[in-house]
Amino acid sequence: MYLRRFNRPVPANPLTTVLDEFFTKGLNELAGQNFSFNRPSVNIIENDDTFEVKLAAPGLKKEDFEIKIDKDQLLVKVSQVEESEDKNEEGNTKYRRREFNYGSFSRSFHLPETIDTEGIKAAYTDGVLTITLDKKEEAKPKEPQLIAIS
Repeated sequence: MYLRRFNRPVPANPLTTVLDEFFTKGLNELAGQNFSFNRPSVNIIENDDTFEVKLAAPGLKKEDFEIKIDKDQLLVKVSQVEESEDKNEEGNTKYRRREFNYGSFSRSFHLPETIDTEGIKAAYTDGVLTITLDKKEEAKPKEPQLIAIS
């Protein structure tokens, strides 16, 4: 069995080259090292009494988060996180490949009127920030009411 090196033919269309590079290289290689889509994934779960917002943000500490309620918006923000564990003794870092992203991000969510803004709790466990939003009493499902016929 012989292995031969495959040389890709040069495309006639420059757009083909750009698209080819886009799908074979990482975005950081194409746009520079500081480029990123830093928007963590979110799950929103509705229970009978609460809403749960689960935000995947591994590698952070609970002190890195800032959670605010502004009018009818829930705001979750993380400012630039210092990567102290990645620095060597001289204070400079040389990456061969970098995919971890510890940059700033901000997410906002519209809150329905049925949320009790006084009863909001947050916990950060195993890389997932969980924000629990209690529903107001009038928004909670009620048991069916039996009406007597007179």
